[in-house]
Amino acid sequence: MTATNPEDGFTIERRGDVLIIIPAPRLEDLDLSTSDAVSQLLLAPITQDPMPLVIVDLEGVDYFGSSFLSLLLRCWKSVLVKGGQMVLAGVSTRARELLRITSLDIVWPMYASRAEAMAALQSD
Repeated sequence: MTATNPEDGFTIERRGDVLIIIPAPRLEDLDLSTSDAVSQLLLAPITQDPMPLVIVDLEGVDYFGSSFLSLLLRCWKSVLVKGGQMVLAGVSTRARELLRITSLDIVWPMYASRAEAMAALQSD
């Protein structure tokens, strides 16, 4: 399954039990703070899963701001409530630094690639 909402800049894919969220590279240019459509696009498949396994693949994204962090936190809380797991893949050096400064680097496991993240989620 692949769902794309180009207006909001996200692609959602399903690989077996794993949901993969892929933000557009221009993520830092999007205003996500007031978009209910983005929240619904990302949260709908998470809430439908009995125990969601989610990879946020940031490989094409160099940097993002607080509105995306807020969106990530909302997704993570939805995953956590259902006993699932959320991990990040392909995190750039700049984004990794932002996550370190906000102490979110200890909340989400980070993997170099989507394949590594997939292997980690499927082995747990």
